[in-house]
Amino acid sequence: CFLQFNYGNTLTTGDVVNLGKGMYKIKLTKEAENNVKKSWEVVENVVKESKVVYGITTGFGKFAQTVIPREKIVELQENVVRSSAAGVGKPLNPERSRMLLALRINVLAKGYSGISPDTLHQIIEAYNASCLSFIPEKGTVGASGDLAPLSHLALGLMGEGMMWSPKCGWADAKHVNIKAHGLKPLSLKAKEGLALINGTQLITSLGSEAVERAEAIARQADIIAALTLEVLKGSAKAFDKDIHRLRSHPGQEEVAFRFRSLLDSDLYPSEIAESHRNCNKVQDAYTLRCCPQVHGIVNETIAFVKNIINKEINSATDNPMVFSERGVTLSGGNFHGEYPAKALDYLAIGVHELASISERRIERLCNPSLSELPAFLVSEGGLNCGFMVAHCTAAALVSENKVLCHPSSVDSLSTSAATEDHVSMGGWAARKALKVVEHVEQVLSIELLAACQALEFLRPLKTTEPLERVYDLVRSMVRPLTKDRFMTPDIEAVHRLLLEEKASIFNTQLPSVLV
Repeated sequence: CFLQFNYGNTLTTGDVVNLGKGMYKIKLTKEAENNVKKSWEVVENVVKESKVVYGITTGFGKFAQTVIPREKIVELQENVVRSSAAGVGKPLNPERSRMLLALRINVLAKGYSGISPDTLHQIIEAYNASCLSFIPEKGTVGASGDLAPLSHLALGLMGEGMMWSPKCGWADAKHVNIKAHGLKPLSLKAKEGLALINGTQLITSLGSEAVERAEAIARQADIIAALTLEVLKGSAKAFDKDIHRLRSHPGQEEVAFRFRSLLDSDLYPSEIAESHRNCNKVQDAYTLRCCPQVHGIVNETIAFVKNIINKEINSATDNPMVFSERGVTLSGGNFHGEYPAKALDYLAIGVHELASISERRIERLCNPSLSELPAFLVSEGGLNCGFMVAHCTAAALVSENKVLCHPSSVDSLSTSAATEDHVSMGGWAARKALKVVEHVEQVLSIELLAACQALEFLRPLKTTEPLERVYDLVRSMVRPLTKDRFMTPDIEAVHRLLLEEKASIFNTQLPSVLV
């Protein structure tokens, strides 16, 4: 099916991720086409009248005072793409390349970039055919836009460098474009090189994925923590709505509501809860009792960041910008990535806490002095090590996250002969945030495995019906640990479940208290 791009105002982080997966093809609305056409007419008029306008009839950065002859204007646009394609590192995978291309199309569709309608249609054809440029992940400082990655994106569309498509895999761009898909490489016109490479689309495309994955794992963290609480014979009293009403943070109230819904003894009688109803334990450890307070702020952090990224997705981030209604081009600084950079640093710090508290719950599951369960959740301890090193893996990932959570956006280095003298480092903020989210998913995968393993030692008692369904889902992929075995495949299998959100079977049944 097609996703219509109208003024570049309507995309969400979820749309970006789905576009990356190739779930949609793109087409422009008539309104968007008209806006693009009008801005291109302004650029044509600048060239026709030999006006001095940055990036159209002048050089770039430190060379902004250098006027370019009319006969060299096309060469100027090609040169800026080629010279800026200076990234290093492994390439973005096809999904992330597709997200980046879709976001650039969305910005161009707003009609402030000064690109010609023909060129924009050629780019859309490349997206719809999944012809994707080789884009090294490193090289952007996140101001004057994501110049290096976007230049690699444009270079492939020009038929230079490498491209990927489902038919060809990685191959010479001309082969992918022309021979395999019948597409004509871009022949740039005035302003078009700059229009293709100026913007924050690498930051926001990777940021969109980070936000969507963070949102998913945050929901699932509540389910996993509730199962851990059950097998550790914790109390649901700490989730009483009156407690959380007195603090009134919506994220905290929502998490407490989810715990009550998962652990409701009237709606879903739990044999495990009943087995220790009259025990002498007064209250649980913070890692169980304080989940609403810790998970709650994570939810609110994600919501805050998602709002900023959604705005950035639909922002015009070019320079100069073409205002067709005024017939002028104006230079500004919308390419500066400080907004998404700061937000994604905040996201990393926030979502990391889900792994930090999860690792402590794994310790409680594995430590017999805290759990009243067999050491490391395995029979014949000593002969078998059980979850001993799986817990070490979780600890290692949490420790890595502590370094990755150092904000990159507090740094800046002057570039382009001090023309670009303050930058956001947003590309690294986005890549770090994604890595932190991945580590969180992996730590929670280990906790989910451990909680299900702990449940084996409480049988024949059963937990609540929704948590039993989570257990059944895990057991459909991973069998109980009766003796030591290679554990990485088990962790990876559960990680895939969490990525697919199958463990969030409760989400469609629980109303949300967040607006």
